[in-house]
Amino acid sequence: MTAPALSLRARAFRYLAAREHSRAELAAKLARQAGTEADVAAIEQVLDELMAKGFINEARVAESLLHRRAGQLGAARVLHELRAKALPEAVVREAAEQLRVTELARARAVWERKFGVPPVDARERARQLRFLAARGFSGDIARRAIGGVPQDD
Repeated sequence: MTAPALSLRARAFRYLAAREHSRAELAAKLARQAGTEADVAAIEQVLDELMAKGFINEARVAESLLHRRAGQLGAARVLHELRAKALPEAVVREAAEQLRVTELARARAVWERKFGVPPVDARERARQLRFLAARGFSGDIARRAIGGVPQDD
C-alpha cells in the first residue's frame, strides 16, 4: 500500500520546514514532479500564495545563507551561491556589502582554523593562498590574512 501523494502546498511546506528556499528553488523542486501545464500553473499559484503570506522571503533566504556559509567562505563563493538561488540583484548587493565589511576577519579566522602558523617558505605560502582562494577570498584579502599586513580600515 503506497502513501497518498502530497499536495503541492504540503510539499512546499515540507521543503520550507527544512530550510529557507527562494521562489525559484521551490519552483524547481516542485516542477520536478509536475507533468502537465496545469501542474505548472498550480505551482505558480501556490508560490504566489506562499509569497503573499510571507512563507517565502528572499531576504530571509539570503540572511540564512549568510549565517550558514559566511564563516567558512569568502564573498565570491557566498555571492555565487546567492545568485544560484536566483535571488533579486538588490538582495545580492546588500549581502555583498555585509560580506565586504567582515571579509578580512573571516579570512583570518578560516586561515587560523586550518593553518594557525605563518608560512615558512614560498611553497607553503602559495599553498595557503590557494586554500583561501578556493574558498572564495580575493587575492588581496588572502595575502593580508596570511601575511598579517595591518588593515587600514
